[in-house]
Amino acid sequence: MSLTDSLAAILEFDISAAFDCFGQKLDAEWIDDALEETGTASVRRRKLSAPLVVWLVIGMALFRDRSIQEVVGHLGLVLPSSKKKCSAADKTIAPSAIPQGRYRVGASPLESIFRRTSEKWANAAADENRWRGLSLYGADGSTLRVPDTDENREAFGLPPSSRGQASYPQVRLVALMALRAHLIAGASFGPYRGKKTGEHSLAQHLWPQLPDQSLVIMDKGFIDYALFYRLSHATPETVTGRKHWLVRAKKNLRWKTLEVSGKDDELVELTISSAAKKKDPELPKKMVVRAIRYQVKGYKPQTLLTSLIDPEQYPAVEVAGLYHERWELELGYDEIKTHMLERQEALRSKKPEGVRQEIWGILLAYNLVRKEMLDVAEAAGVEPLKTSFRHSLQLIRVFCLVEAWTCAPGNIPKRLSAHLEMMESLLILPERRYKRHVKIKMSSYKRNPGRPITKGSK
Repeated sequence: MSLTDSLAAILEFDISAAFDCFGQKLDAEWIDDALEETGTASVRRRKLSAPLVVWLVIGMALFRDRSIQEVVGHLGLVLPSSKKKCSAADKTIAPSAIPQGRYRVGASPLESIFRRTSEKWANAAADENRWRGLSLYGADGSTLRVPDTDENREAFGLPPSSRGQASYPQVRLVALMALRAHLIAGASFGPYRGKKTGEHSLAQHLWPQLPDQSLVIMDKGFIDYALFYRLSHATPETVTGRKHWLVRAKKNLRWKTLEVSGKDDELVELTISSAAKKKDPELPKKMVVRAIRYQVKGYKPQTLLTSLIDPEQYPAVEVAGLYHERWELELGYDEIKTHMLERQEALRSKKPEGVRQEIWGILLAYNLVRKEMLDVAEAAGVEPLKTSFRHSLQLIRVFCLVEAWTCAPGNIPKRLSAHLEMMESLLILPERRYKRHVKIKMSSYKRNPGRPITKGSK
């Protein structure tokens, strides 16, 4: 099926049905609401309407190994055939309409739709998989490469490199994840370099999204005692909404021991820095937290700091084990970069607005896949993380490209049921743990310096 024929077929149907075989979980009203709120809804009939552009951006993430024009074709393949005949004018569309449609819609609607999925899916999943009454979240940062264009360089900046000029501009990303379901609950991203572009600054947009009675787990790079105080000390208005935190301590940290609860388990007093007090005069001079020391065989001893003060309600051994669930977010980043994006060097979009739109589409597509896996795990009676992301993604791709195209519309529900049963067979065997070590080293050859940095580029 040609690109023009695919687009012509798509125009004959309501877009809400376009990905019905897989995207039925994404409420069509969410798309319509997002387009209306951002003022990007199609006012007149277009061959590449705004709702279709939303699905196109999601399809770009799901079918990373295909060109954008092929993705448009695949969107047509999953639609049932129609008896209605299109005019010759309807079957003619210029390839340039695709980027024009994308930039006409922009990034805001995709961001809005993503936030709806995170609120509805991620928080509900975290609520279903609590630890001692607390929903578990993780926060961590990563980076994404973008095409090396002058506009992207100017918008996002080049990272520093010890081997000469960096090859690609990069986007810095910080995500909040429901750890026991691998659903992304919030995300914030921006330029790699510049003022207020660090992980700390980006994470400030995520903390208000933490629900009541939750625990967020972070690495020591996110230590911010002023933030920790705000999270764990409820105000009279939010007395039932306390939010807890767990973080690995830095080596040079000093404190005063107030009470010993057990071996390697203490209640300690930290001094909040004068710099933090200057920024926020309402902060106290001292803060009481819990310090838990532990050691995994073969590794150096570690110390955790947490607002989980009560040693009976939150046993030290469980807290120490809980900290390592933070790695689920690292695994989530790997699922996105290695499996969804096929380890490609950079995203597709050559303009900053397209990059932003594409990132929200990637996060949205990831949550769609994970939501499908979550429902399959629930039906199979297993934990959400006991199904394979890689194989689930492959099955979803095959279903969208082949199954939904070759069968009659009336048989799609039956094929979808069989698809879900097949996904249930993709249970992960008990994991084997190995020590972390470097397996592949950087090449010792000199690298290609790439294009020269133009004047004004970062």
